[in-house]
Amino acid sequence: MRLTREEESMLSGDEGPAVRRAMQIVVTLGRVYEAERLLPVSSVQVAGVSYRNLGDAGLSFVRDWAAEGARVRVPTTLNPAGMDLQDWERMGISPAFAAKQHEVVQAYAAMGIETTCTCTPYYVGNVPTLGAHLAWSESSAVCYANAVLGARTNREGGPSALASAICGRTADYGLHRDDARRATHRVLVRCPVRAPHEFAALGYEIGRRVVDGVPWFSGIDLPPADGPSNEATSDRLKLLGAALASSGAVALYHVEGVTPEARQDTSLCPPDASVIIIDSLAPAIAALNGPDTEIDLVVLGCPHASLSELRAVADVLHGQRLRSALWVTTSRAVRDRALEHGDVQRIEAAGGQVVADGCVIVAPMRELGYHTLATNSAKMACYALPHAGLRVRFGSTEQCLTAALAGQWPDA
Repeated sequence: MRLTREEESMLSGDEGPAVRRAMQIVVTLGRVYEAERLLPVSSVQVAGVSYRNLGDAGLSFVRDWAAEGARVRVPTTLNPAGMDLQDWERMGISPAFAAKQHEVVQAYAAMGIETTCTCTPYYVGNVPTLGAHLAWSESSAVCYANAVLGARTNREGGPSALASAICGRTADYGLHRDDARRATHRVLVRCPVRAPHEFAALGYEIGRRVVDGVPWFSGIDLPPADGPSNEATSDRLKLLGAALASSGAVALYHVEGVTPEARQDTSLCPPDASVIIIDSLAPAIAALNGPDTEIDLVVLGCPHASLSELRAVADVLHGQRLRSALWVTTSRAVRDRALEHGDVQRIEAAGGQVVADGCVIVAPMRELGYHTLATNSAKMACYALPHAGLRVRFGSTEQCLTAALAGQWPDA
């Protein structure tokens, strides 16, 4: 591996032990993947924030690195925590968990990391440009950055992303390189895919089939993606990518005529790519559904909800009263904007909660007394039982809100 003079200096410890440790991690990964050089990164997104996942060992790891003098040198944001950092009591989180979770966030803040705690950093100002090199770690954010924004990042682990933030570098391998961004599978979509949950179901089915491949979708009718500024397209592609990344390990996909690289270069889908034909989403929707009819908790906003998604929920619930608990998870910044528009007030007047900072998948849900969950997110449906002990119903946003109002899944 060829290092610049500055990189050699960082690796040798001239900038202190914290930077040396970061460089050792990045260089070691580069050597494992036979990278010939390192690349400067324009931003980093760090996973491994919930105390439920980190525990005391992870908290000590982050604290020790900060105590060595670790400071990030590029804009860096955090993945969701295990709770709403301000309104955790209303969620039912214990004071003991809350205290530890705050210690985790404070340790990251000591390094200069923005404590945004969101899986959708592109909704809160971190919008990488086409071709920018990143070190992002949350699976749905990685998929969105690569596909919808046309930036370049591998699916980093929490420690490797943090190392990249501290030294400002990542190794030049995988999806940073042109050849790895070519499609491995052409997906011919021959059934309607319009509603958000249908994009999620499509992603679930294709993720299972291609595993860590790069799918190219044909036959999807969407306006061209222009990042989060086109919220209708953005919201659907966000759910598609999250499902691809959770049922498989997809980190990049292309949608013909929609995503930026697919609009610029149709040769990214080679003629020898394997072909998958999707005639119906019914098998995927059935696979994501359990038999339960009584619903304890409805969760929307996985990945974190956009302002338009919050407003859509508020419009349905306006003047009504919920029978089941409802959490709409989002970033603190989006919640604040929705509060200004009155959307948070309308949701909470109905008995719901707009949860900022947190995520059900990494929250201590087994302690909170819920048993069944309804969601429009295939990622949530995949992870709810193994990670949170919750049995799942999956369907449209409308079905989920009907379940929240009635306390029962609507087709029961």
